[in-house]
Amino acid sequence: MKNFHDAIDMLQEPFEQLFELLEPCPCCIIADKHISWVADTARKFQIPRIIFDGISCLTLLCSHNLRISKVHESVPDSKPFILPGLPHRIELTKALLPTLFDAGSSELQKFLNRARAAESEAYGVVINSFEELEPRYVDEIRKAKGDKVWCIGPLSLCNKDNLDKAERGNKPAINENQCLMWLDEQKPGSVVYACLGSLDRLTTPQLIELALGLEGSKRPFVWVIKGGGKTGEIEKWVEENRFEERTKGRGLLIRGWAPQVLILSHRAVGAFLTHCGWNSTLEGVCAGVPMLTWPMFAEQFLNEKLVVQVLDIGISVGAQGVRPLFEEDKCKELVEREAIKDDVEKVMGERIHGEERRKRARVLGEMAKKAIEEGGSSYLNIRLLIQDVMKLVNHKDSTQKHSRS
Repeated sequence: MKNFHDAIDMLQEPFEQLFELLEPCPCCIIADKHISWVADTARKFQIPRIIFDGISCLTLLCSHNLRISKVHESVPDSKPFILPGLPHRIELTKALLPTLFDAGSSELQKFLNRARAAESEAYGVVINSFEELEPRYVDEIRKAKGDKVWCIGPLSLCNKDNLDKAERGNKPAINENQCLMWLDEQKPGSVVYACLGSLDRLTTPQLIELALGLEGSKRPFVWVIKGGGKTGEIEKWVEENRFEERTKGRGLLIRGWAPQVLILSHRAVGAFLTHCGWNSTLEGVCAGVPMLTWPMFAEQFLNEKLVVQVLDIGISVGAQGVRPLFEEDKCKELVEREAIKDDVEKVMGERIHGEERRKRARVLGEMAKKAIEEGGSSYLNIRLLIQDVMKLVNHKDSTQKHSRS
């Protein structure tokens, strides 16, 4: 991680060299909030800096309120407490809070402190969310940070055709046509798509429980295996137990990067088992499918609260342990196969609560699509952002002309 942070810092000089060659000179910079040196660059070129924040408004508001109140500092790690100043009553334990509050290493804390200091100087912020998804949290974060807050998502919806969807993020480990052909053979809304992110941190015993839970559900499934250092162990188990043979025709295993947006947008998919990373959460919302939530680290436990408690479009599998990077074996908690199987049935079954949850998910999916269309909330926010910057530039030009005259 330290090497990665150092590499980001090394980009400043070549970036500024390139910037000086651009004609006409840009009138603003939009940069990820963790690239803190952009604050110095914007100051050097005397243009406004707008930060891009890749988390939800709920998480942003929670982080803002906790930094001010510091109520979490006097709470034991395992004791639930009410997150302050939120529109909904949400409880969380200190142990499940994002690394914003407990970075662990001093190097990471130093990196976050620099980013936070640079963030405070920013002209405004663009957020990968849309107003209809979390309206009360959008309102509150605007009150906290000022009016220069623009929700412009969901960004994944900019991928329109199948090739764009298939290659979003990385080159997929499966041919998209092969994947689509398999999905075409399944009934509408019948498939569980299980993918726990690019930094999958489950232990081998937990991956085995997940496999057996999916098999035991008797539902068709697509399971993305990214075991990291555990890939060899889980592959050995799959082969020795003839897992693919046992689930042939009903289960599709993808090893490595999956064309997630393409899969989620297919009519056959009826539920999404997700780690609740914000990109994946938004992609599930856009697809209009209910979710089974399995958070592991960072702000994922807060995203789970949004999905399960605020939006009521998901069910938690009950994961309670944070899985630190490179130390997942220290997490002894196990979500058992029977619990996974039961939760799949709750989401996919015919009971009234399941149907109501699916209906809410479909409605949100339609709202997401409308948000980026002409006249939608995110479309209008992009226009407001552009108008704001143009107004700023025009004011700067008129001031300079006045001073010269």
